[in-house]
Amino acid sequence: MTAPDLAAILPQLASASAHTHALGFAFDGVAGDRVRLKVPWREDLVGDPETEVLAGGLVTALLDHAGGMAVWIGLDRFEPIATLDLRVDYMRAARARSGLIAEARCYRLTRSIAFVRAWAFEDDIEDPVAAAQAAYILNSNDGRGAGANLKPRREAGA
Repeated sequence: MTAPDLAAILPQLASASAHTHALGFAFDGVAGDRVRLKVPWREDLVGDPETEVLAGGLVTALLDHAGGMAVWIGLDRFEPIATLDLRVDYMRAARARSGLIAEARCYRLTRSIAFVRAWAFEDDIEDPVAAAQAAYILNSNDGRGAGANLKPRREAGA
């Protein structure tokens, strides 16, 4: 997949899976090596009805998904990845009845691991609701199929 192909599918990657679609995630653009996603405020996504603030689990999911998209930007292609480690530091309560934006950047790629930093905020990245540090495992099978690392079965009587 070439860079133009990746750019063409980023909006679908942002919101096409069942959970990201249900949560209302939307692609908000790429600037250099940074990707942005947004999620609007919705009553069904509120964690505490008294505060009307989006749920913490939603913030974590948003940061994780933005982080994964930043990995694809860093790789300049789509390939299977999985979250290996994710730490989220909540800096402050989000504003009531306000949607969030997540911005993520893949700052280091190795053969098998991608390292990402991400932030969730309402309108100013300098005033984050939460910040994340994450590691994602890359598909490093070098084209080998599943089970390539297994020993062949010994034939009966051999």
